[in-house]
Amino acid sequence: MGNLKEVDALLSKPIGENGKSVSQMLADSNRLMEETGHYCGVTELTLKTNDPIHYEKLWSRLRGALVGARETALNISASPIVREIGELCFALYTAEGDSITLSTGIMAHVHTMSEAIKHMVRVNYEDDPGIRPGDIFVNNDPQLGDVHNADVMELIPIFWEGELIGWAGGVSHEIDVGAPQPAAVPVGTMSRFEDGWILSCQKVGANDKLFADYERRCYTAVRLPFYWVLDEKCRISGCQIIRDAVRSLVAEEGIDTYKRFTREVIEDTRQAFVNRVREFMIPGVYQYPSFMDVPHSIDKGRMPDHAAIDSMMHCPLEIRVGVDASFELDLEGANKGGHHAFNCTPSGLQGGLWVSITQMLIPNEKVNDGAYLATKFNTPLGTWSNPDNIYASNTFSWMFLIPCFTGVFLAVSQAVSARGYVEEVVAGYPFAGNVAQGGGPNHYGQEGSWCNFDMSSCGTSAGYVRDGEASAAAMWNPEGDMGDVEAWELLEPPLYLGRRLRPSSAGMGKHRGGAGFESIRMIYNTPHQVMLHAANGHVFHGNGLFGGYPASTPYRHSVKNTDMKQRIAEGLPYPVCDRDSENSEIEANIQGEHIKDKYCIHLPDLHKEHDLYVSHISGGHGLGDVLERDAAMVVQDLNDDLLLERFANSAYGVIAQCDADGEWRLDEQATKLRRAEIRQERLARSQPVAEWLKQQQPRVKKGEYFSPVRDMYQSSMSLSKPWADKYRRFWGLPDDWML
Repeated sequence: MGNLKEVDALLSKPIGENGKSVSQMLADSNRLMEETGHYCGVTELTLKTNDPIHYEKLWSRLRGALVGARETALNISASPIVREIGELCFALYTAEGDSITLSTGIMAHVHTMSEAIKHMVRVNYEDDPGIRPGDIFVNNDPQLGDVHNADVMELIPIFWEGELIGWAGGVSHEIDVGAPQPAAVPVGTMSRFEDGWILSCQKVGANDKLFADYERRCYTAVRLPFYWVLDEKCRISGCQIIRDAVRSLVAEEGIDTYKRFTREVIEDTRQAFVNRVREFMIPGVYQYPSFMDVPHSIDKGRMPDHAAIDSMMHCPLEIRVGVDASFELDLEGANKGGHHAFNCTPSGLQGGLWVSITQMLIPNEKVNDGAYLATKFNTPLGTWSNPDNIYASNTFSWMFLIPCFTGVFLAVSQAVSARGYVEEVVAGYPFAGNVAQGGGPNHYGQEGSWCNFDMSSCGTSAGYVRDGEASAAAMWNPEGDMGDVEAWELLEPPLYLGRRLRPSSAGMGKHRGGAGFESIRMIYNTPHQVMLHAANGHVFHGNGLFGGYPASTPYRHSVKNTDMKQRIAEGLPYPVCDRDSENSEIEANIQGEHIKDKYCIHLPDLHKEHDLYVSHISGGHGLGDVLERDAAMVVQDLNDDLLLERFANSAYGVIAQCDADGEWRLDEQATKLRRAEIRQERLARSQPVAEWLKQQQPRVKKGEYFSPVRDMYQSSMSLSKPWADKYRRFWGLPDDWML
């Protein structure tokens, strides 16, 4: 916390170094970066050059403290999202708010917490409300520095002899945010006023203790205050461990050495990122558009007419790599935000960027804001990526961040394959759905809310030399875990009737993606729950690579007014899996009202006791031509129940027979003939790209699009003349053509 001498010093002078205010320090840092091209003007890494072993020890000591803080904090939290899944990370920042190092965990927040700290610096928190030793600040406002308001940040200042020398930050995902809908990431919100409890860099404690009024407010602001308050203590404890570790290091090494190291290590990472881009990427322009469906017409009557529409989101991601190893991302041409929860902020997009580059470009480098300083990112004002409406909802911005940043994975993969680093190639990543959420009276007789994070274990996508891994990770958390069934059932009223890998959930290819999985849940020991799906039901969020197929899209399947109560009472069997949507075991065996469609985004849907809810978690994308897959591996997938039988022939061209013992066996000769036949069929229906474009051009010129697609492109063209010109050139349209 610091002693009274430190507090007195703070009250009498600015808290930055050498008598400066922290806002002056930030301005100086920005100026030096602009003038020299190096962080804080650090042109030479003297500590690293003169004593590299000591330099690495300093780094390891700080990062070890953060990893240790995270592991300790995990055991304090009661939330299964934190304890079971690891949706938590800690970071250390300079006084101005630049990240120095990060723990393991959710990598999205390297720079989001930085933005929150810099907001406090820019608007002069130093004077009002004041920054003192032992203060506690909380932020979950995406407009100030966050991805969405379910990610709650704790930020505490670190002082040394009256001077602010840094910040410790911790962030975790909350189960409920106090929105009208019981969910961590509500679906169907139309403005910021419906997003739930938003704390905009608020001071919530002093002297290392939460204010009593804030703690009391926690118990009225959210449905699960027990988890919220314990997560607060989890984050505060981790930040205090970091603060103590920093002060101990400064006491041993001296404040000047500590400051020099923090600045050098950020510049070191900036240089490492530039070198990595130079080594991995080929200069040029990489373009990877992606899309997301927002099918809200199903909620007409429950939402206003202007919001209850089917729409599409457009991410025209362009990555420009310069001969000087510059790395620029551009969303010029993105369409306008909408009356839905999936709008984003520039801070949120930085979160998406970080989870991409830490996995693809700098997985083995020191992770801090140095890499951020080596990138540029254009998020045009007025688009979904940077709404000009300050009241736009963005509580579920990950819904489109995930499709949008698959282009980073594909761009890097194409570049490194051309460089010959084929082991680094990965065919994008899957959409992290279905996000199963709900709420209502829980099995403890209290009003409850839940958000199941087993969707952090999607199948990973295929590589150039390997298949993807089954149910292993998510885009935002490469260390994801699905958690134990028993842990989720402590919080959630729906019982698991079954959870298993789902065949053909992954994209096919020479190397297939990793399988996703399915869960069948039954509402139990509660009169009712509202349930929310959240997934891409109508579009592929991305595609496979080098001819590989994309992973399958999810769908909605619920069964209401079931006969499950009778089945349980009479000891009758019931389905524990639903492996094939076209031959559904649930539809064939469970009586009731079956709701089965592609509307994976909708307002809360009421389910009563013994109703069923089926959740599909995505598999990974495939890579390479399906006809080049080793036929024996296709048969192995059949025997492992990772591939539905009909696709062995129709997609892979593999002929296999099932023996009496249930074992599939390859017919090599028949397979050879079948694959030759498929290749001939491909040749017969193929045509040059130029010819196909010529055929489609009249349809494009007339604007013959599906309505949501037409509206999407019209919005993009109206917002961006450069993108509109590019679109016209591509299709050979007149300069004045508009939708």
